Amino acid sequence: MPRPELPLLSDLEQLIRRAAGQVDARVVCEAQAGPARLPVYAITLGNPDPAVPAIGFFGGVHGLERIGAEVVIEYLRSLITRLRWDGLLHRQLESLRMVFMPLVNPAGVWRSTRANGRGVDLMRNAPVEALEQVPFLLGGQRLTRWLPWYRGPRGAAMEAESAALCEVVERELLPRRFSLSLDCHSGFGLRDRIWFPFAHTAEPIRHLPEVHALKEIFDQAHAHHSYVFEPQSLSYLTHGDLWDYLYLRAGSAPDRVFLPLTLEMGSWLWVKKNPRQLFSRHGMFNPGKAHRQQRVLRRHMAWLDFMARAAASCALWLPDPAARAHHYEIAMRDWYGAHTAAGAA
Repeated sequence: MPRPELPLLSDLEQLIRRAAGQVDARVVCEAQAGPARLPVYAITLGNPDPAVPAIGFFGGVHGLERIGAEVVIEYLRSLITRLRWDGLLHRQLESLRMVFMPLVNPAGVWRSTRANGRGVDLMRNAPVEALEQVPFLLGGQRLTRWLPWYRGPRGAAMEAESAALCEVVERELLPRRFSLSLDCHSGFGLRDRIWFPFAHTAEPIRHLPEVHALKEIFDQAHAHHSYVFEPQSLSYLTHGDLWDYLYLRAGSAPDRVFLPLTLEMGSWLWVKKNPRQLFSRHGMFNPGKAHRQQRVLRRHMAWLDFMARAAASCALWLPDPAARAHHYEIAMRDWYGAHTAAGAA
């Protein structure tokens, strides 16, 4: 069966061939795309030693949100190009492991759907139940795959793509003392948001001080940025969030820090500038004009590069016990509307 034509996948495979000998690439699963199958790749570079920190970049979890995959592929392209001449990058990779899954849901991209080829929303597919009320449908539903946000049948195993993402994270990120991840999406609001867990409850995560410390050094390094940092729960709650599931899995090792973040690009701004995009399924989630797409790709490269540098240098900014109490109090006040003098757990 010939493989369906998918330019994003072809672009990624061309990058992998170009970087032969400099990166490791493997097919972690195959996604069902009609009668055919499409490969899902994981690409790694840098130091494999479990003693060094790691960062993972993920895109294309929702097939309609192509810009998320394009941002991750563009950053990977930048790194591969720089490997030829950038001595500082080579030194950074001596103390950092980097992991890429730029196109987690190739069948959804090919079908122009949010869900995968079996109609399941991968970001509602993990075995995590919300502890508080979720929005109808949006928070995840098991009624039918013909409605959006379908979680899959109750009691079924995770979809192949979801399971592959979890396998990569559990293999490459969670065993380390420190790791970060960034999952790139689009489609919510007029502002670009950096979300952190939880999505299944409004309660704060245990590593709230570390998230706030990361935000603080980004604010200091990029004083004029316009990202909104916040827990996802401030926007809405969901069942089945993959990053909540993986964060909870990592929580069983108290001496390790895993901070999963989501870049949620505010696509309503693109629609506001060009209302005709409302009549296109892709237009709701992606910049419609070539110059806007180029601007979006340029805009987020600094954030992705900052994340890699922050992971490699985590020992210099992670808060000690006294600083954790300070960050915890500020974070609780700013994000949860609570004032507390108590230290972090």
